[in-house]
Amino acid sequence: MRQAGFEAYIVGGAVRDCLIQQPTHDWDITTNATPENSQQVFSGSFYDNIYGTVGLPFEAIKQMMEIKGWQVGPTTQSDFAKQVVEITTYRTEHGYTDRRRPDKVAWGKTLAEDLSRRDFTINAMAMKIEPQELQGRLVLAKKRDEALVQIELIDPYGGEADLEAKLIKAVRDPQARFEEDALRMLRAIRIGAQLGFNLEKQTLEAISLQANLINQMAMERIRDEFLKILISPFPADGVRLLEGTGLLKEIMPELLAMRGIRQAGHHRFDVWTHSLEALKACPSSDPIVRLATLLHDVGKPVTYREQGPRGVTFYGHEVAGARMAKTIGQRLRLSRKEIDRLYILVRWHMFAYTPNMTDAAIRRFIRRVGLENINEMMLLRVGDRVGGGSRTTSWRLRELQQRIGEQLYEPLNLKDLKVNGTEVMAALHLTPGPPVGKILNQLFEEVLEDPSLNEKEKLLRRAKELAAA
Repeated sequence: MRQAGFEAYIVGGAVRDCLIQQPTHDWDITTNATPENSQQVFSGSFYDNIYGTVGLPFEAIKQMMEIKGWQVGPTTQSDFAKQVVEITTYRTEHGYTDRRRPDKVAWGKTLAEDLSRRDFTINAMAMKIEPQELQGRLVLAKKRDEALVQIELIDPYGGEADLEAKLIKAVRDPQARFEEDALRMLRAIRIGAQLGFNLEKQTLEAISLQANLINQMAMERIRDEFLKILISPFPADGVRLLEGTGLLKEIMPELLAMRGIRQAGHHRFDVWTHSLEALKACPSSDPIVRLATLLHDVGKPVTYREQGPRGVTFYGHEVAGARMAKTIGQRLRLSRKEIDRLYILVRWHMFAYTPNMTDAAIRRFIRRVGLENINEMMLLRVGDRVGGGSRTTSWRLRELQQRIGEQLYEPLNLKDLKVNGTEVMAALHLTPGPPVGKILNQLFEEVLEDPSLNEKEKLLRRAKELAAA
């Protein structure tokens, strides 16, 4: 870009990640070149006319470097592979009537204008990089004090100092920033949970004062930020911040009822704290498993009953919780498949195992949960156990996993039967209808008990007996 006579700076998350020496997947360049100018400079680019962004795939960068005789070094390859570098013209924004997007976006004239519109100080820095060519190979260094690269950091709002202090701080007036785009409140907590940072005092107070503005955002955008918090390195801290600022009350008020609900027996914490500890300990990186872990006891407040001087019960909390989890999943605009997974994980999280369980009981458990959900259920149980003060696993859990593995070659659902509906109808001279399904289900239940019955002749003979009964 600069060779073509334009200004060009790396901005946003990439600058932040470089300064804290973390891999980045968010390469953005800001420039005084218009999108048309950028496309003239980069022939392999594409233009998003909605947001005025020019996208430059890594393959296009690689081809340009090869034309210049540069080899793609390992650092460059790992940082850019399968990425798209976004090139955006300096811009200014005016008015946020809907608290979501600016009413008007205009091209800016200076980098200062562009940085002033950004959300947080750690994202309002820019880097001007002069890579050095060494023996025909382009090298990008990770530290400013390395001689391989010359870096000029533009930091008008003290972002580098906030990085060192591990603070998320809004650019200029935090209330104004959140009034412009209410999703920034969730984004602040999400970035804090991802990096292990705290929120600066005034920024935190501004979120608490304006938490209700989040209701003006599209639920899909809220969901995406919320799930990113759950899969971050510090998910429990993020959810605590959501609670403390009042955002959780707006997004998922059902969770607040868990606060202060005491538990008896081996539990050390109330339901709320236990759920956060379980989330913290959950070894899965799947957002639905993390969400199920957070929600696994959401049905306890509505099923709470006192029993004796200090005893309490939560009979049926897994059933009530599964219904609540389904409602929450629908509110978050999860897909039907994701909602089904969430429901199953919460509904069956109370599974119990004893060594005297029959193989048929193990197969029934697999059928209820679904083979595709078994591993996720075990990971939820790990979080549940650790969140209650127990060890990661137990001999019972290990033995159950072993026995599940032994049953994987046995019939586990209707399609594993050695006969199908067409064959049953032909043998019994039936037409399609509920009686056929009823017979198949009964056959399957019997095969679950005794897999040796899963032979075509035996099944058809038994089908005739059932039809005659």
